[in-house]
Amino acid sequence: MSTPRRPIDELEQTIADRAEKPNEKSYTSQLLAGGVVKIGAKVTEEATEVVEAADEAGDAGCEHFIREVGDLVYHLMVLMRYKNCSLADLDAELARRFGVSGLEEKAARKTEGSGFRVKGSGQSPSTEP
Repeated sequence: MSTPRRPIDELEQTIADRAEKPNEKSYTSQLLAGGVVKIGAKVTEEATEVVEAADEAGDAGCEHFIREVGDLVYHLMVLMRYKNCSLADLDAELARRFGVSGLEEKAARKTEGSGFRVKGSGQSPSTEP
């Protein structure tokens, strides 16, 4: 007997299908066609909505928060697909970090020079985002 696929795995497959066979009536296909600019704008918008919903009280606030997190995860997954990354890639990265202090991991990224760079400058910014 096979284990049923998780909804997040089904979503990943649906996004992959839209990437492989674009459909002009598909929101996912439209996002993918818009690239980082279009997908990134939605990620930013949804992240803001997650933070706003997190401040809402009670069960209704929690339900709204979860709906917004779902929207953010979907848009992040579209961006991941655009970058040819998968949930397996994310799992591997999280596994790599498991058992490592977040502060140590962040410090290691800085010493390795793998922090973010200012677009087009080739220089790391002097302050964190």
